[in-house]
Amino acid sequence: MNTDPDTAGRTRTSAPAGRDLKRRGLLKMAGAGAAVLGVLAATGCAPSQTTTSSAAASATPATLNLAPGDTSNGADNFYTSDQVTAQKVTFKNQYQMNVSGNLFVPKNLDRNATNPAMVVGHPMGAVKEQSANLYATKMAEQGFVTLSLDLSFWGESEGQPRNAVSPDIYAEDFSAAVDYLRTQTYVDKEAIGAIGICGSGSFVISAAKIDPRIKAIATVSMYDMGAANRNGLRRSVTVEQRKDILAQAAQQRDVEFSGGPTEYTSGTPEELTDQSTAIDREFYDFYRTDRGHSPATTTHPTLTSNVKFMNFYPFADIETISPRPMLFIAGEQAHSREFSEEGYRLAGEPKELVIVPGAGHVDLYDRVNLIPFDKLTTFFQDNLGSPHTAGGER
Repeated sequence: MNTDPDTAGRTRTSAPAGRDLKRRGLLKMAGAGAAVLGVLAATGCAPSQTTTSSAAASATPATLNLAPGDTSNGADNFYTSDQVTAQKVTFKNQYQMNVSGNLFVPKNLDRNATNPAMVVGHPMGAVKEQSANLYATKMAEQGFVTLSLDLSFWGESEGQPRNAVSPDIYAEDFSAAVDYLRTQTYVDKEAIGAIGICGSGSFVISAAKIDPRIKAIATVSMYDMGAANRNGLRRSVTVEQRKDILAQAAQQRDVEFSGGPTEYTSGTPEELTDQSTAIDREFYDFYRTDRGHSPATTTHPTLTSNVKFMNFYPFADIETISPRPMLFIAGEQAHSREFSEEGYRLAGEPKELVIVPGAGHVDLYDRVNLIPFDKLTTFFQDNLGSPHTAGGER
């Protein structure tokens, strides 16, 4: 286990091989419409085919001559805190795959007591250095022990092929992170929660349905990755379009089984054009600029595995999570708002839906002036308990 303190942040590597994905043929959705293309932009928000560095990461962007991006409303994806210690950790999931995480511990935490903790999951296809570390650091400042993680097949976690989609294993990674936290002597085993951002919101729900050790669940800008791929935004994907996607993926399996090159799909566009949608531009401003860029990700999942989302139903039996509490947070203007509203509608009590005025989907990745950290703090304090400080306060 790498325990370099205060360095859990952004991995410096060369620009990823995924920058050549355009010439390798990203899936084209002819006639699918803007809403479908918007979903595709969000269904891979992903590390490159190159091996990522395991060295301690920097908290500042690499110099790649990127545009600065829109940093209004306090956008601070690479935020660090002198109130928190951070270290790289590695743990195994149930499939004996190494999962990489960043562990954040308040400096004034009473390590002789047991304290509430939480796992934080990154947007689909992103890495822990994108949004998850920010949330984990901010919640650690409130006294919680927090653990951000790279989902399997992404970032510094194991899994081949790279950029693969496996909702079941993603959910398992959350449970494996709980396994890890429960071994820490200063963590209360019965007071562990989770935050899932974007696609991780659906993965943490999937995990919580079968893992009662996750005592409180919050989602932010959630995407139901199953519904998004089956139906599109506002149910814009027809059954025939869905079948066409499945046919393309099936044909590509034949190509790759015979030794052909891997094909990728969706994710954030590499370039903007006159035809780029508002959703394309929203994701581009985060993933392709200094605002949120990480060289550990291309955001593009493999075409042949992405269709596994068609069989992913995280909201089925969501009511069985009750009486464990659920908090759904979405932006008022978010294109993904429908998923948080649907999850809230189907969930059992206690539950709460918070709509952030004026915020879009990606705004809640990093704009600290919009993200309701006070609400998240109250939610977890009420449901997990308050941490102990070294001075004896709780």
